[in-house]
Amino acid sequence: MTASDKICLITGAAQGIGRAIARRLITDGHIVWCLDRDPAALDDLRAALGNQAHANNVFTTVTDVACEADIQATTAAIRDRHGRLDLVVNNAGIAAPFNGPVEQLALADWQRVIDVNLTGVFLVTKHTVPLLRGQPNAAIVNMASSRAYQSEPQTEAYAAAKGGIEALTHALAMSLGPAIRVNAVAPGWIDVRGEQAGADVPPALRAVDHAQHPTGRVGIGADIAGVVAFLAGPDAAFITGQTLIADGGMTRKMIYAH
Repeated sequence: MTASDKICLITGAAQGIGRAIARRLITDGHIVWCLDRDPAALDDLRAALGNQAHANNVFTTVTDVACEADIQATTAAIRDRHGRLDLVVNNAGIAAPFNGPVEQLALADWQRVIDVNLTGVFLVTKHTVPLLRGQPNAAIVNMASSRAYQSEPQTEAYAAAKGGIEALTHALAMSLGPAIRVNAVAPGWIDVRGEQAGADVPPALRAVDHAQHPTGRVGIGADIAGVVAFLAGPDAAFITGQTLIADGGMTRKMIYAH
């Protein structure tokens, strides 16, 4: 490791958008710590990255972002090995947005979504800030969602958590600046079939799915990874406290039934 190497941490890195972000940052030559609560998926990630350049710069650790002890152990390992962090990507989350009728939503189910999707961002940030302080262009990128702005029925817990991430992002930007920039990405519909571990692959998309987007297609993991790389890099040095929506234009599209 040289003084110019960027040390990155990604939560929820084993599958989906997190895996795409990990691949992008590793390809860019950074040292990347990939956190996930699924050890089999982490093993699959390492195997998938095995033939890439810089694969020896990949560290994987089983970490539940809703468990403060897990986060403390992981950040201690990073501190002992590198002494610092340059980038934290708070991506981990329960991806299923639907919770059923609100009057039937169990408190435990609500709390689990909030714990992982929102409180996990707080806990990871809390314990990584000491490692980020003092690093040039230190940055945190949180994963919000276009569901912070618009909703389908019966998605209360997920929407509340993602809306909370947007507010937490600008609050942290005020508290941590100018030493650390904090931004968020709000993805829309992202096809992660190419970023899954094992055989659990979502169904193929239809032409009508792509046609709903002003860009003409559903997003892919690399689209979000590119936004994260931009927000983490020097070209975004004057951007903080913002949420960048990457949804193919869907939140700007007026939809009428004809």
